[in-house]
Amino acid sequence: MNINISTDVQIVIGIVLVLLLVLVLTWLVFHRRPTADEVERRRRTYLAANGRIVDGMLLDFYELEGEAGAPIQMIVYDYRISGVDYECSQDVSSLSALVKNEKVRAGFPCSVRYQPGNPQNSIVVAENWSGLREGLPVLPNFEDPDPLDLRVRG
Repeated sequence: MNINISTDVQIVIGIVLVLLLVLVLTWLVFHRRPTADEVERRRRTYLAANGRIVDGMLLDFYELEGEAGAPIQMIVYDYRISGVDYECSQDVSSLSALVKNEKVRAGFPCSVRYQPGNPQNSIVVAENWSGLREGLPVLPNFEDPDPLDLRVRG
């Protein structure tokens, strides 16, 4: 079976293929790759919108000296999912307006958002969500508790 394609059709197909190749090469050359900060911001945004929430515990908050002398603020926390303990850290340097050093205390509870299929992918703070708590929960104060409840007999 021979297929005869006219010369005009062959020329048009060739021009279209060359144009597609030029478009793909142009896109590859000029396509801007996201920076590490953009990738991290997208991760936080995704987890804040889609992540599940679990209780965690703040373990530490410290600063490191980064490149060009800029401080890097790190929160270390842990949480448990299905009997598995996870200990993670999050760089909150870009969220310094949301994270106050004096309000982050080791040993305080926090809320953690994690990705259900990938539980080690987690955050404590994002641009529009925070799992940090101001302090420990305060229990209600009963003014005059009855020391003996006679209605209940043991």
